[in-house]
Amino acid sequence: MHVTAYLKSPTEHKTGPVAILSGTQRSLKQAAFEAICRILLGDQQDHAGPRRIAGKEIELRTVCDELRTVSMWGEQRVVFVDDADDFVSQNRASLEKYLNNPAKKSVLVLSVKSWPKSTRLAKLVAKIGLDLECAELSGRGLISWLIDECQERHGKRLSRDAALLTVELAGSDLGLLDQELAKLAAYVGERKRIDPKDISTLVGGWKTETTWAMTGALRDGDLGTALTCLDKLLVAGEAPLKILGGINFVFRKVARAAALARQGTPLSTALKQAGVFPREINASADYLRRLGQSASKSLYPWLLTADGNLKGNSRMPGRMQLEYLLVQLSGKLG
Repeated sequence: MHVTAYLKSPTEHKTGPVAILSGTQRSLKQAAFEAICRILLGDQQDHAGPRRIAGKEIELRTVCDELRTVSMWGEQRVVFVDDADDFVSQNRASLEKYLNNPAKKSVLVLSVKSWPKSTRLAKLVAKIGLDLECAELSGRGLISWLIDECQERHGKRLSRDAALLTVELAGSDLGLLDQELAKLAAYVGERKRIDPKDISTLVGGWKTETTWAMTGALRDGDLGTALTCLDKLLVAGEAPLKILGGINFVFRKVARAAALARQGTPLSTALKQAGVFPREINASADYLRRLGQSASKSLYPWLLTADGNLKGNSRMPGRMQLEYLLVQLSGKLG
């Protein structure tokens, strides 16, 4: 189970004698651990706080002694082993033996980066304990989490476009995204809705505004201005992949609209269905007409090729790759 599902209703899930927190998202691991402690220790946390142990070079005997120690203050005892990958690898058989006869009032929490589901230990944990994946989300799952989290934790409605833009600008680390949501909620104040403009202002700053100026210039046929904006972003240290993220945010929608139009949907309707902002529909329609049906079929391939090249498929410098993409998108190539 992904930890985000667990955190929505942690009391509905039985912890058992062991909990595994696997993955690289430390903020999610901390949130899960705090939820487990609230459930098991309740008001006793100040007196019977969890025992935290560094997993590097720790012996199993020490961990077992902690688990079998009777607490003076509470009914439950929680022992947390951090960075436990080596600890698990070195003591897999002994951990299986312990979990077949665990301490009745103690819970072992293991934080690991990797947790193969096919091992006997993992299968045993799945039967008697809690297995939480603390990994990054992606695609629709990430966008849904962002929208739900914004509503549930901050009482703000985050539009899908705003969520997509937040991910493009801030990345997919859930801890960082959670911080961005908190800042955005404070920024909009009494307003109940967070819009893409708020994201551009607070998350992206001037670099985002420059990115929008670049994509707008491309759409309007002004390649010179688009290249100037690109130069400003690169000189300021903006990563090529992050710049491409902004380009993708705009032109993937245009590419989808072009595909719908080729299937017979009226162009203005296709642009609306693709998620193009209402104020940009007329300009986007003009762009596609100027680009032509043949070139419009290449929008997706151009964006996908640029993404792959910037991720290592090409040795060409990032600046040259982005400049070439801008020329392609402008419709002025060849």
